[in-house]
Amino acid sequence: MNDVLNVVVDGLFRQGDKNLAVRLVAANGEPLPDWQPGAHIDVHLPCGLIRQYSLTGESTTESYLICVAQESASRGGSRYIHQTLRPGQTLMISAPRNLFALRDDSPVLLLAAGIGITPLYAMLLQREATGAPFTLHYFVKRRKEAAFVRELSRSLTHGVCLIHCSSEGKSPRQTLAATIPAPGDGERIYTCGPAGFMAAVREVAAARGWPEAQIHSEAFAPATPIVTSQQEETFTITLASSGEKWPVPANKSIAQVLQDNGVAVPLSCEMGICGACLTPVLDGVVDHRDTVQSAAEKTAATQHIALCCSRSHSRDLVIDL
Repeated sequence: MNDVLNVVVDGLFRQGDKNLAVRLVAANGEPLPDWQPGAHIDVHLPCGLIRQYSLTGESTTESYLICVAQESASRGGSRYIHQTLRPGQTLMISAPRNLFALRDDSPVLLLAAGIGITPLYAMLLQREATGAPFTLHYFVKRRKEAAFVRELSRSLTHGVCLIHCSSEGKSPRQTLAATIPAPGDGERIYTCGPAGFMAAVREVAAARGWPEAQIHSEAFAPATPIVTSQQEETFTITLASSGEKWPVPANKSIAQVLQDNGVAVPLSCEMGICGACLTPVLDGVVDHRDTVQSAAEKTAATQHIALCCSRSHSRDLVIDL
């Protein structure tokens, strides 16, 4: 595993009824790698799972902070952290990666739902510290379930934070239309939360005239699998550097085929949500199935493919490896 860091669980803190904040420090006592809001890390859990969590709080190298929701439909990561993880325990994590970074100092509209607050809380703190304008709308079912509510309720100088509770008649369905105004000059939207929430944000924003390029999102769950009426087609993957090529059958991903043939692939989530395996495409038509890239990125002249989940619409695909 490349760039794996050994860390110690320095503290566990309750954040609302169903969230647990975890502070991590380097096991050797040295500073951790620098990071900016929007970054996430892979956490290698002792139960054998690898999960991706956004870094949150202040962008410090003394420690990292993540916050994990207790999911009823947990695939194991959430359950382990809430039920088993203890202070003093050692873990392995990746260095931070960031595909959700703030683009510039122009005004931003931050829209979070549930545990999607984690990257946006870090963005709020940075904007407040630098004096850049922002507005944060945080949607939760009930106020007692909100994370960082005490911190978000303090007085702010350069922006505002509003918490909307469905139990108080302010669900996204009821309030998003009034929450998202017409776009200001250079203004951007950053949104994180369940897939349905982010889809609703994009729908309302598009109706308000927001360009797709000014709407940025981060998913923390894989996309719904694509159901096709026909069996997946086999296609050929070619490495531009060597000309080597191999068929990719229906039952294997590009990453699996490359690894079977001795090609190193930087994998992490293997679900198309982290961006670790994004690779430039030089020729061919990509069948994008990741949730990392925006619609604009997936239709750009220069494209990248998530080797872990995406496939090819063309019979041949040439990648920059």
